[in-house]
Amino acid sequence: MNSSRRKFIKNSALAATAIGAATVIPSKVWSANFAPSDKVNVALIGCRNMGFGILQHHLDTGMVNCVALCDVDQNVLSEKAETVKNKYNQSPELLSDYRKVLERQDIDSVIIGTPDHWHCLIMVDACSAGKDVYVEKPMANTIGECNIMVKAAKRYNRIVQVGQQQRNGKVFIDSMDLIKSGEIGTLRKVNIWANFNYGLGTTLVEDSPVPEGVDYNMWLGPAPERPFNQARFHGSWRHFWDYGGGLMSDWGVHLIDMGLWAKDVVKGPEKVVTYANNLSKQVIARETFDTMNVIYPKNDFVINYDLTAGIQQGPFDSAYGIQFIGEKGMLVADRSKYHLYPEWDGQKNAPKTEEVHYDQGKESHREHVDNFLECIKTRETPACPPEIGRAAAVHVHIANIAARVGETVLEWDDANNRFTNCEKANAYITPEYRKPRKLPEV
Repeated sequence: MNSSRRKFIKNSALAATAIGAATVIPSKVWSANFAPSDKVNVALIGCRNMGFGILQHHLDTGMVNCVALCDVDQNVLSEKAETVKNKYNQSPELLSDYRKVLERQDIDSVIIGTPDHWHCLIMVDACSAGKDVYVEKPMANTIGECNIMVKAAKRYNRIVQVGQQQRNGKVFIDSMDLIKSGEIGTLRKVNIWANFNYGLGTTLVEDSPVPEGVDYNMWLGPAPERPFNQARFHGSWRHFWDYGGGLMSDWGVHLIDMGLWAKDVVKGPEKVVTYANNLSKQVIARETFDTMNVIYPKNDFVINYDLTAGIQQGPFDSAYGIQFIGEKGMLVADRSKYHLYPEWDGQKNAPKTEEVHYDQGKESHREHVDNFLECIKTRETPACPPEIGRAAAVHVHIANIAARVGETVLEWDDANNRFTNCEKANAYITPEYRKPRKLPEV
């Protein structure tokens, strides 16, 4: 690392600024004043929580018209429409069927904030309709769907940003600069931990009538038909295999993505070693696992992933984080901070690298949205295209599949998209959609 680059990162860390240069939209793309015709027309499909948060980041730029909101729950739809009107003075069309959204010729891009099992179908339909797409992570609920989505973005030549926003966060941009410029020396190991209370699941309840205003059949979509249960619905659906992959897929794609980025890995793992169990004694509505340890052996380094749901403590006083271990130093990071701890050189009686500390980091959803909007205008590749989203998703899905089939070691042929040592695991690669919906063909 040259001295000017090292000085830049050190000064950046000390300056307590959380805006990275890579996240600023250049003046050549946006001018100070926008004519209505220059704004991007956006629609949101799936309006609760993260999806609506991403829409607000779009609207906060002043560069976007929200022309449609779509949700299967009329209660959510009404609530979010009121917020958009009161906060942004915009009155989008309200729809309950995403296909009606895609029929509108004036829509430039869509945000997909639905449960994971809907991502693939909506994204492919949106791309084929000529829309650019911001799709939440994990990119899809299965490996097979991820593969289809990569093909769709290429075939229809669309800009697709997967919501792994750490790719546009200052903390991790700086961290990758430090690692790739050799400041920690040869990277040997990446240790990751993720401990969150919500990952345990929710209260067990009986099946009940569908709430008023909810199109439950549409919510299920391609997933198997089953009676309505509140524990499998808003806020807790991701703990059930039909719709999500639990804490492993929710946080795993974010954190494992950083381990892959350190070595620019953009394919699935060759081998995954998994331990998983439900060790909490609480009676919880959940199918996914509350305790997991996963090892991803690579050619020249290893990634270790440690998940414990139902607790909120972890190493380095952080519930989650990443530890990059090199020959010259150890870099520890989460979204709010990073710290490079030098190794000691006994012969030189000096540290092997310079200590660097930064603690003014923040969430980077807005920067990720800025990058997406910039790429809509320039048609350049965004920070997290489908290939990167797929790589992270395949890593977490294989660990979950291993746990579900009871196979400690799974060997994966990424080129042919199949497991080579467990035929039972291959049955989990691609889902069977509930009729009349069909798995997209691209």
